[in-house]
Amino acid sequence: MFSLETPRLLLRDIAIVDVPAIHALHSLPETDQYNTMGIPAHIGVTNDLVRTWLTTQEAVPRVHFILAVTLKDTGQFAGLFGMILAAPKKQSAEVWYKLHKDRWRSGYTSEALDRILQFAFEVLALHRVEAGCAVDNAGSIRVLEKAGMLREGHRRNVLPIRGQWVDCYEYAILEEDYFARKKS
Repeated sequence: MFSLETPRLLLRDIAIVDVPAIHALHSLPETDQYNTMGIPAHIGVTNDLVRTWLTTQEAVPRVHFILAVTLKDTGQFAGLFGMILAAPKKQSAEVWYKLHKDRWRSGYTSEALDRILQFAFEVLALHRVEAGCAVDNAGSIRVLEKAGMLREGHRRNVLPIRGQWVDCYEYAILEEDYFARKKS
């Protein structure tokens, strides 16, 4: 089982036992606010999604990392973090995350993203890591910019959220940006 640690968090492969916690996370209106998936109709939808994620994580070589974010001191589920690798020639990945609303403004998302970036650049030797977020998602914008990701673009009407098309900001950090920040 794959895992990464931070001072306060354990980021580990999701498991089927996480379905109830993932369903609760995806069922929150606050989580759904900027989520293109929408609120699942019932736990079976979440179960099917998690089973799909589990299958993608078994591929060799591995290109999908869907991680449960848990608190080290209690083991409590706090959210999800994902990283999907592009074709090997591109040496890049896209990251995404969702934390339970009770864990917002705790620094957990920034802590998890910093650890994922460390893994991406120092272990996987990637060249670029990207992320996108809805233009009104101020919390995600803060997290991405705090991690040193630069806003590279603004895509119009690209995210289908709650029956409407929403604009998205595109962010990225390059390996040289990451290592320069690490030195300072």
